[in-house]
Amino acid sequence: MRQLIYISHAEVDIAPAVPVPDWRLSARGRSRHARFAERCPGVTSIYCSNERKARDGAEIMAATLELDVQVIDALHENDRSATGYLPSEAFKRMADAFFARPEDSVEGWERAVDAQARVMRALRRLVAQDDRGGSIAVIGHGGVGALLRAHLLGQSIDRSHDQPAGGGNVLRVALPDWSLVEGWTPMEQFRSVWDETEEH
Repeated sequence: MRQLIYISHAEVDIAPAVPVPDWRLSARGRSRHARFAERCPGVTSIYCSNERKARDGAEIMAATLELDVQVIDALHENDRSATGYLPSEAFKRMADAFFARPEDSVEGWERAVDAQARVMRALRRLVAQDDRGGSIAVIGHGGVGALLRAHLLGQSIDRSHDQPAGGGNVLRVALPDWSLVEGWTPMEQFRSVWDETEEH
């Protein structure tokens, strides 16, 4: 079964003085991505957003699987540049509002409906153009991953679609019908289709 494996980047080094898109994976985040990459032998293509943390995760997987990385600008997290870095509690309040009012630009953030449409267009385009035949890994972000999950389930945008805290979670999508096979699963608990094949 060909799959789209959507991976939210794992833990990052929080650097308030650095623009959020330039944050890098932490040592723990890099370690988690490295272990996860070893469990994805059926992946033949790797895509990621242009944010540094997503590129870090994609480059780790690419080194393990001996593949190249294709960067897709439109896969970036919802645009939060209007507020920049926010302390944890303030960020949680903004994220709650982002999901609760998807058709509004909350304090200048990209609207959730626009972010969802942008990411779905990018994913459908890259799947349509990918000709390697195997499964596709996309390393991206939790916020837009929640919008992807809502779309795949045919449900309204809501915070309930967000990933568990901490990052480093996986959505598994069957292609070509775009059905959600597995919801948010921590990297360490992800059971790939290749694991299941070996057991039978």
